[in-house]
Amino acid sequence: MAEYKSGTSLIQNSTYIIMTSYPHLLAPLDLGFTTLRNRVVMGSMHTGLEDRFYNYGKLAAFYRERARGGVGLIVTGGISPNRSGWLLPFGGTLNFKGDVFNHRKVTAAVHEEGGKILMQILHAGRYGYQPFVVSASDKKSPISPFKPRALTEAGIEATIRDYARCAKLARDAGYDGVEVMGSEGYLINQFLCARTNLRTDRWGGGIENRMRLPVEIVKRIRAEVGEDFIIMYRHSLLDLVDGGNTWDDVVAVAKALQQAGVSILNTGYGWHEARVPTIVTSVPRGAFAGLAGRLRLEVSIPVVASNRINMPAEAEGILQRGDADMISMARPFLADAHFVVKAAQGRADEINTCIGCNQACLDHTFSNKRASCLVNPRACHETELVYKPAVKPRRVAVVGAGPAGLSAATVAAECGHEVTLFDSADSVGGQFQIAMQVPGKEEFAETIRYFRRKLELTGVTLKLGVRATREQLLAEGYDDVIVATGIKVRKPPIEGIDHPKVLSYVDVLRDKKPVGKRVAIIGAGGIGFDMGEFLLHDPTHPLPLALDVWAREWGVGMKGDTAGGLVPASQPEPVRQLYLLQRKTSKPGAGLGKTSGWVHRAVLARNGVVMLSGVQYDRIDDQGLHITVGGEQRLLAVDNVVVCAGQDSLTELMPSEEEVKANASWPRFHKIGGAALAAELDAKRAIKEGAELAVSL
Repeated sequence: MAEYKSGTSLIQNSTYIIMTSYPHLLAPLDLGFTTLRNRVVMGSMHTGLEDRFYNYGKLAAFYRERARGGVGLIVTGGISPNRSGWLLPFGGTLNFKGDVFNHRKVTAAVHEEGGKILMQILHAGRYGYQPFVVSASDKKSPISPFKPRALTEAGIEATIRDYARCAKLARDAGYDGVEVMGSEGYLINQFLCARTNLRTDRWGGGIENRMRLPVEIVKRIRAEVGEDFIIMYRHSLLDLVDGGNTWDDVVAVAKALQQAGVSILNTGYGWHEARVPTIVTSVPRGAFAGLAGRLRLEVSIPVVASNRINMPAEAEGILQRGDADMISMARPFLADAHFVVKAAQGRADEINTCIGCNQACLDHTFSNKRASCLVNPRACHETELVYKPAVKPRRVAVVGAGPAGLSAATVAAECGHEVTLFDSADSVGGQFQIAMQVPGKEEFAETIRYFRRKLELTGVTLKLGVRATREQLLAEGYDDVIVATGIKVRKPPIEGIDHPKVLSYVDVLRDKKPVGKRVAIIGAGGIGFDMGEFLLHDPTHPLPLALDVWAREWGVGMKGDTAGGLVPASQPEPVRQLYLLQRKTSKPGAGLGKTSGWVHRAVLARNGVVMLSGVQYDRIDDQGLHITVGGEQRLLAVDNVVVCAGQDSLTELMPSEEEVKANASWPRFHKIGGAALAAELDAKRAIKEGAELAVSL
């Protein structure tokens, strides 16, 4: 076993002897009965693979790659201790010995790579999307159609036994410990908070009674599994809902849990029904780390900082300041399985950074789909999307250096093909260059940085400022031409559409053309909402937003001194008066992301944006935009009209079927991304299509 040294830290690694810029992050953590190889926790994520026994081979491959990538401690997606705790019908459960066999595939894979893994025990309580739901009281959740049954005394005792049995079976399956999910509004959190605990018996009332369930669960688990088994408890430090706990409650529970036998305290923020974002891109990096630091002063066991920590420099800073003993990063390990190894080897610029978009992870989970990652389509598909050396390398031209083209070019080169990437612009990124201008989407710049570096590492020949023609591509003798030229902005057929006050979203976001104080936005899809947030941003607040500015906007008391951590949100005067319009009669923003769309709608609503559906656009003139809504003609006296009403594919390079048949010697032509489908810009689809095409060449 080799060692590499950084400062005063000795960090063991089986392959490398190097200096590290992250001595705190990569330092071992001695728990007494076991040692973790570093301070990195891969936090729990429900992938969907946990729910079906026949997917455990794929789940094992998913965790194996993260363990190989250097993660110190992995936590699985939530596994229920009983049927009433299911998130969805027949969800992942560990409550009898027959389940152990499949879980051993997972633990064996992680241990073979030198990692350690905990199984998260999660009882959904009233969040369960199935008819057997139970809770502290019979108060229905706003995110499930099923009203829960209040647990009886006997039911509570049975639930505690189920937790203990589940933990014992987890030990039998080879797990190094369990994480008890006590945060995010699930069953234990429902008992802890007066919001949902309306009981008058010994399980309700004051915090000393409301905490009885988690304390008894931990005590019973510790008695069942012994002392040499990790029990991590995910504790809600800010509930961010009315009727949530105060900081004094949080500390009292933490101390009781430590005494009951918890090894590590993980931290969580917000219930799923909370109206405060906690993990989307607009939340400042490391926003909640200071609260973990406050808790760390109250207990003597390790405390984990979590939420919106996505690069090693932030993680190292949190540890160095003493705000935590460990760092939990969940989605960053969907984006890049080798995050830790890259950090340890001084290759942080090669990390594929989580951009906090939620589009392929949480949005999939809450739609009962297998999770993945927008920037890494291999996540949770390791056995299916394999980047392996090509049997016969080919010469490949990729035209368009947006997300689709970058994905296709780098994966094809990684598989051994000779790749040339063309773009008429002077830099790579395509639509991501535009998206990163939107407040809350600054992280998109990280994806561009990652792909720039990946182009260098894979040896792609990059030709910028070149508008490739079909004649040029044919003359240069490529075997394959991948058309990833993207889209052109659609100009809707409205009288006066060429009026000087009309701008496209590209004019505003990319070209920075000036915009007046009263603006109508035509199109209420994702681009329309992005435009709204861009035009509402107060230029006196630099991006990304400072934590105090963000907290005031969302009404978060970062000291946790109020119930649930909520305080009155600030109500500044909006920067502009906006009208967001769409032809459709559906609710504006109905097609936004399942777990993040509400955030964008809330920002616009808070700033007084007038949203109208079923709009007929009559004309644009010096007076403004003339519309008809519900049979009534209206004039919107605006300074500008910004068009966000769709786009068309750019496919001039694609030959017709007749041309292909007549020219057998031509290269194979393929189209991906916006060039294939421009109905709604979709980076998730674009990057996935690029990778899948590249491995199929």
